[in-house]
Amino acid sequence: MKVAVVGSTGMVGQVMLKVLEERNFPITELIPVASERSIGKKVKYKQGEFTIVSMKDAIAAKPDIAIFSAGGGTSLEFAPLFAEAGTTVIDNSSAWRMDPDKKLVVPEINADVLTKEDKIIANPNCSTIQLVMVLGPLNKKYDLKRVIVSTYQSVTGTGKAAVDQLNGEISGDDSIAKVYPYQIFKNALPHCDVFADDDYTKEEIKLMKEPKKILGDDTFNLTATAVRVPVQGGHSESVNIEFENEFDLDEVRKILSETPGVVVVDNVKNNEYPMPLYSEGKDEVFVGRIRRDLSQPKTLNLWIVADNLRKGAATNAVQIAEYLVANNLV
Repeated sequence: MKVAVVGSTGMVGQVMLKVLEERNFPITELIPVASERSIGKKVKYKQGEFTIVSMKDAIAAKPDIAIFSAGGGTSLEFAPLFAEAGTTVIDNSSAWRMDPDKKLVVPEINADVLTKEDKIIANPNCSTIQLVMVLGPLNKKYDLKRVIVSTYQSVTGTGKAAVDQLNGEISGDDSIAKVYPYQIFKNALPHCDVFADDDYTKEEIKLMKEPKKILGDDTFNLTATAVRVPVQGGHSESVNIEFENEFDLDEVRKILSETPGVVVVDNVKNNEYPMPLYSEGKDEVFVGRIRRDLSQPKTLNLWIVADNLRKGAATNAVQIAEYLVANNLV
């Protein structure tokens, strides 16, 4: 099993290598790929060091699977070349997510859509993944009507430079380059990604479109506001869900607690609820503050937290690869 990790020196790429190692993915040959300036350098994996190669050399090696985390432009250019060589690509960028010919997959929710013919598979947006992990099982039972999501997203969602900016502002170091238009320390920016013509950000648009594709259901409405907060790791979401059908709160908790990959943390009497601090480094999606919306019927409020670099990116991609191997699709 030859596996290429494209973008292996980046923040998500490094976590991908870590997750592959932790989950003991059956790699016989690791092919790390990064930008031209990193070719020849080494990355660590398990007990060894592996030399970073060029995109051309990686394609020529014909890996069984290539996991991409190198930006949309890179994916658009090179993912088809890997696919032509017979490689199955799992892409973490936004490049292919809404392509009608490409599958958008969260394994616990819709891995069964995958076939051997799928040579480019899209990994959803980090905020989308944790959202659909909760929406999926509830939609099956109660039928979604409308979803309102407000996110509280950590700076790791932007990348290493954003982490450096936050830490520089905390320490009072003004020499650190700014990646946000304002300071992030002691602040909250209602601005994730760039603004589109309709005044929604690209992050909000992803959140409004991707869940419908993953769930295979466009009968419900969804709106989003995405906010960047001074948290280093872990995204949080406040979600208001209106259903077509009535629900029972105990049944909601039971459904979610029985969903693979979801952990219910919902004991407000003991101040127990999900927080990004406790999600960091974990693969599960945590949900709590489960309660009725008292302003209208058939409506639920809840709070969802997950590590955006792991389940929101690297772990989900590796889980897709695991599904492909387990079902003889590669």
